[in-house]
Amino acid sequence: MCNREDIARQTLGVREREGRQTERERERETDLFHNSTCSRNGLWTKRSVRDLPELKQVDQILLKQIHTATTTFILEVVKHNSDKSTISSCLEDLSFSTDRIEIFYTAYQTHKKELSRLLASIGRQAPHINDVSWRLEYHMKNAHVNKVNEPCYLISLNTEKEGSSEDVSFTCTVEQLQDLVGKLKDAAKSVERAGQI
Repeated sequence: MCNREDIARQTLGVREREGRQTERERERETDLFHNSTCSRNGLWTKRSVRDLPELKQVDQILLKQIHTATTTFILEVVKHNSDKSTISSCLEDLSFSTDRIEIFYTAYQTHKKELSRLLASIGRQAPHINDVSWRLEYHMKNAHVNKVNEPCYLISLNTEKEGSSEDVSFTCTVEQLQDLVGKLKDAAKSVERAGQI
């Protein structure tokens, strides 16, 4: 997980403001952080944070920073599957009371599986390779040079992603194919080593 001081600075939306932020402002930001994340309705509501009547008088830029930092904090906690002690220590660094930490953690536990599924669905996942086929071709000449006389391999990978099948085809020379095979062997060894740990 991130450095606690970085999380604290980012989550509280602490701006330097030439070093003039008062303790009262920090408490207000902590309260806003708590109110925007740990409402009685749970951690994540369908309404926008800006729609909450108690936050209408708050500077909208500050509110966006707090909301973004809060979301980042929650996603990092889910991503790293943080335990209660890690979450508690981070929130204690942000001046959360024990009661607020308990409310946050309870709401987090309630929504943890849903957030994990959401996080898993985000981003690019490489397709799964089901089958490989290849064919050796021999190029005699091309449009630029009369005589080439070199073998070329046509590789076709049958891939599957989210239930749909797709063929990925490419050509390579003997040297490129040897390089590809060497890299695949290295990857297989790395996966094997990782499985033994």
